[in-house]
Amino acid sequence: MRDHTKLRAFKLVDEVAILIYQATRNFPKDELYGLTSQIRRAAVSAASNIVEGSARESEVEYVRFLEIAYASLKEAGYQLGLAQRLGYLEEKIFLPCYAAVMEAEKVLCALIKSMRSKSTFLQPTAHSL
Repeated sequence: MRDHTKLRAFKLVDEVAILIYQATRNFPKDELYGLTSQIRRAAVSAASNIVEGSARESEVEYVRFLEIAYASLKEAGYQLGLAQRLGYLEEKIFLPCYAAVMEAEKVLCALIKSMRSKSTFLQPTAHSL
């Protein structure tokens, strides 16, 4: 099994979750069960899927959980942009959060591609990152 705490990708995604929680503290109260909850869940899901995948024995399963984490991170990035366009996030809060998401995506994508290149049975079937 792998130690997720040693992965740069996990550290970056974990930081994204913290930044998103901090950034969403002042969202409108009527968004508590809407966008606030959704963006937080996406960020936590990304980190959680890296943790869960790292605990899997199979490399195929590991990569699958990394892919799910990547998709959740993409979701959080969209939701950050939406929140900014809706006026819930000032640019000075949005820009560092969004930059953190983009960096985490880049590193996680590289990890996924690296894992896939190690073995032909890990190659994507329907789509590619």
